[in-house]
Amino acid sequence: MVNYNQMDVTIDLLRSIGSFDSSTLEIIVIDNGSKVAETHKLNSLFPDVKSIRSNANLGFAGGNNLGIKVAKGDYLFLVNNDTMLSQNTISNLKEVLEQRHEVAIACPLIYYYDEPSVIQYAGFTSINPLTGRNKAVSYKDKIITSNKIVETAYAHGAAMMIKKSVVEKLGMMSENYFLYYEELDWVHRIKNAGYKVVVDHRSRVFHKESISTGKASPLKTYFQTRNRILFMRRNFSGIRKFLFYLFFISISTPKYLIVSFLSKKENHISSFLAGIKWNLFNNVKSEKLGHKYEHLRYN
Repeated sequence: MVNYNQMDVTIDLLRSIGSFDSSTLEIIVIDNGSKVAETHKLNSLFPDVKSIRSNANLGFAGGNNLGIKVAKGDYLFLVNNDTMLSQNTISNLKEVLEQRHEVAIACPLIYYYDEPSVIQYAGFTSINPLTGRNKAVSYKDKIITSNKIVETAYAHGAAMMIKKSVVEKLGMMSENYFLYYEELDWVHRIKNAGYKVVVDHRSRVFHKESISTGKASPLKTYFQTRNRILFMRRNFSGIRKFLFYLFFISISTPKYLIVSFLSKKENHISSFLAGIKWNLFNNVKSEKLGHKYEHLRYN
């Protein structure tokens, strides 16, 4: 799990995991450039937890990659620190990956912590090659009671278990994204190699993110714009990429600029344009996986 300025929230999750049978678990916490270094809290409260302090914020992908580099387990469960897990979530997901050789990633259902009857994630649709967007799979019923294991187009970065053998074969997440689209890019690469991604309806995670969060901010606008284009550049080619560019230039951009101007969100306009500009001056194939982590200490 990756922590950024939320150590008390992380500690809540660690305490809940401590109530499980954790004899087979290696727990790794990445303190990802938090303003105040608080790994000493973890060391005193949870001596069996491996804590790693990065002095710089490496982003979602970089933080998780740092943990993956030192993990010893055969199955890697990447989970947001602001979540709570149902009792059998970890064992159920592990069982899926053990029994189904074609599956590389298994995800739980994700519910909102404050609205535990409302589903945040039960799978994603494929990326629309025209718009560069996808959406959550919709369910008529708010509570899923089946024990099905359902194939999905993409995993959710808040909670996903992946086989370490797949990571060793295909590589870690691209750190170019920093925020948003990084797990989509990773899954796209994994599925192109012939693997599947599933959602296990037996497993549940409760996410403390509010339903109302995700409200537009200039930072979110920048990274979603930047990474939407980056994802399409990296993963599509030929006519599909051309049609995306055409749609983005002729439809998406004018619409966004007009709506933002009328809504008096000039700061979002500058963030949107900055996201486009980033793609004009950065190589789509360059990676940051060569980071040197030797200066970081872990316990």
